[in-house]
Amino acid sequence: MEPQNAIDLCRDALLAALVIGAPMLLVGMAAGLTIGLIQALTQIQDQTVSFVPKLLAMAAVMIACLPWLMTRLVEFTREVFTSAAMQ
Repeated sequence: MEPQNAIDLCRDALLAALVIGAPMLLVGMAAGLTIGLIQALTQIQDQTVSFVPKLLAMAAVMIACLPWLMTRLVEFTREVFTSAAMQ
């Protein structure tokens, strides 16, 4: 394998991981900010109050985005196998 091909493969893998993880991370961040604001306004400082809603929101997004995520993963895997077969 040429060094440039290895670099391209690593770049594509990192980009795929970023795209696949972004929806859950963005929803988790938004839920965390919202819950943090609510906790600051109500002065409730319990850790479980912030953890459970974030977990539920991220799970809901993962379930909703699962077909899209699997499509992206299959496309990436096909690209890797295709590029490996050409080498």
